[in-house]
Amino acid sequence: MQIVDLRQLHSRSLEGLFREEAERWRDELQWDYRPSIDLVRKFIDSRALGGYAAVEDGRPAGYGFYVLEDHKGLIGGLFVSAQHSQGPITQRLLTEMLGALRATPRLDRIEAQLMPFGTELDPAFLSQHFRLHSRQFMLLSIDKAKLTNKPSSMGLRIEPWTDRAFESAARLIQLAYANHVDGQINDQYCSEAGSLRFLRNIVLLPGCGQFLPEASFLVRPATGDRPVAMILTSTVADSVGHTTQVCVMPGYQGSGIGRQLMEHSIQALRRRNYKSLSLTVTTINKRAVELYEHLGFRMVKTFAAGVWQA
Repeated sequence: MQIVDLRQLHSRSLEGLFREEAERWRDELQWDYRPSIDLVRKFIDSRALGGYAAVEDGRPAGYGFYVLEDHKGLIGGLFVSAQHSQGPITQRLLTEMLGALRATPRLDRIEAQLMPFGTELDPAFLSQHFRLHSRQFMLLSIDKAKLTNKPSSMGLRIEPWTDRAFESAARLIQLAYANHVDGQINDQYCSEAGSLRFLRNIVLLPGCGQFLPEASFLVRPATGDRPVAMILTSTVADSVGHTTQVCVMPGYQGSGIGRQLMEHSIQALRRRNYKSLSLTVTTINKRAVELYEHLGFRMVKTFAAGVWQA
């Protein structure tokens, strides 16, 4: 097996891997991963993406890539074809990427949330001293959603998303995830500037689907303008939505606002003839998991969010 720097390759040489990867996302998660692959192609061909490919008998067997953000590295993708020995190749690619990241000056944190297809990723990350948090990919058949149709909480109003809310919504995320396990998984949640980058990635870039403002909402108090809760939704395939963010301000949590926002978004998708809605949730967040199960979501895949600290 030969390990090759992605910057030495043209994306054409990885087309077989890209097709297989897109098929796995479609068949297992109802997700059209092709727009994300198009971004990967673009950055590979511009020699701007760090990462490696594994080549066996002259054919690419797998690839992985990472990006740098301030003091942090993020492993953005890792896929190995089922036609090859997935375990050893996964381990080798991960080791190469982590070696490159750990050699980067002033880098003290590495994050990874990778969807496993055909091979177990946890042992590879544990062997590299990552702390792992179990997460679930959940899916809802919209026509089977269990809705209560309760009116909005007294004194609160649900409004459509507006881009004018970027800064106040970033502040909401920071406050909502203070002392929350998801803030340990994604350190963008721990600052207003990081939360703003996170929001812009969701709303303006196609990495997590195409943002759907018609199914995204803010909750504001009757006498104020700053949002106290929100839900953001994207389209990830034809007639398939994905909840990219739902959060509620401390002090308002536990009052049913989260469920009302979920139902509002589901109803908006139903009016647009969407068939399915997916989301991800950290397993230890039992209140959220129970909410989604009560709405009719079912778990279809588990994966780990990993964090390494210097």
